[in-house]
Amino acid sequence: MNPLYRNDHAGQFPKSWYTATADIPPERLPLFGQIEADVCVIGAGFTGLSAALHLAQKGFRVVVLEAHRAGFGASGRNGGQVGSGYNKGQAWLAKSLGDGPARALWEMAEEAKSDLRAQVAAYAPDARYRAGVAHGCYSASETAQEHRDAEYLARTYGYDQIAPLDAQALADIVKSPAYQGGTLDMGAGHIHPLRYVLGMARAAEAAGVKIFERSEVHHIAKGDTAAVRTDKGCVKAKFVLVAGNGYLPGIERKIAAKVMPINSFIGATAPLTEAQAVLARDIAVADSKFVVNYFRMSEDNRLLFGGRESYTIGYPKDIKTALQLRMVTLFPQLAGVGFDYVWGGTLGITVSRLPAVQRVAPNIMSAAGFSGHGVALSGFAGKVMAEAIAGQAERFDLLSSLPTPSFPGGAAARAPLLALAMTWFAMRDRLGI
Repeated sequence: MNPLYRNDHAGQFPKSWYTATADIPPERLPLFGQIEADVCVIGAGFTGLSAALHLAQKGFRVVVLEAHRAGFGASGRNGGQVGSGYNKGQAWLAKSLGDGPARALWEMAEEAKSDLRAQVAAYAPDARYRAGVAHGCYSASETAQEHRDAEYLARTYGYDQIAPLDAQALADIVKSPAYQGGTLDMGAGHIHPLRYVLGMARAAEAAGVKIFERSEVHHIAKGDTAAVRTDKGCVKAKFVLVAGNGYLPGIERKIAAKVMPINSFIGATAPLTEAQAVLARDIAVADSKFVVNYFRMSEDNRLLFGGRESYTIGYPKDIKTALQLRMVTLFPQLAGVGFDYVWGGTLGITVSRLPAVQRVAPNIMSAAGFSGHGVALSGFAGKVMAEAIAGQAERFDLLSSLPTPSFPGGAAARAPLLALAMTWFAMRDRLGI
């Protein structure tokens, strides 16, 4: 089933707390007929809109095709956490790629966060960037490793924004008995992601980008001038950027072989009382579970809690029960607190959990598979693809050198194999192994 429609209605944002608290613009017109552009971007999320904005600022004629609405997918549904680095530690990257490439990748990840903060300030101040992301660990050994990783960043890159926390120091901030320690990264942060992506769409249009909604791409005819076809129109373009991530239909096998769509779910509680408080500071939190729990407070004092993943094509019939159980396990003081909103979304992951940035053809590029680290990195990947089109491909080439092997058996076998693996890791989480 087409991932664009398997869990959603055409052109309709999910009934999330984000949607309820964002200023949703009128729907843009779909593409009708044939038009020409320098660059055609497929997907109006963080990656596609960032690429489009940077290209327009460089003088390129840019068209963005979006199957639903700008910000409809993972960019408007995620946990809003702006993390540091990648979904692999810097020590691992240095060992795998060498010290020089690892340092360059770290600097790029730092630039990604800086770009996001600047763009929030310029285009979406209502997205409310707030500094601070804590990481909670469930054992002494995990805590020790977390502290070693923080010390490595400070020693190697001079990154002094992470404070090591023992069990009591973390409990003073995160009111849960579950954690044995962790860290607090004040160089990371959190935002209202839907407000941010809507602001990026406004900025792109102001720069001259044409965005067409309800314009699903069903075929890319490759060539020196590519033809990107929808049901009712076609864009002829010198370059194509594919930025559909986990929502991308099967229009390019090289992307499908490397990127696996999975579902994740978030709930927003009713506003909490002082006695129900779970965070002493306005920070976001993620933990060391393989099926990670992630949470933060909203501006109207709700707990936004995510953590249940699904590796089947469709959403489960009951999202709320399992998500609420995970929440109450962490925060017993929330027993009996219900969710006013529950929603799901699809993200893309890779085998290595590193972004899959690649040239599909000489004039067609893709960035996807940010594996839960995409709020800053996905927009930065769009910027780097724009650089490559403008003739500066060094940073694109570095990102594309990240190890992202194809799933065993390619796109056809990725889902059942990953489901087996994730079932195993979820069991390890439950057993505390």
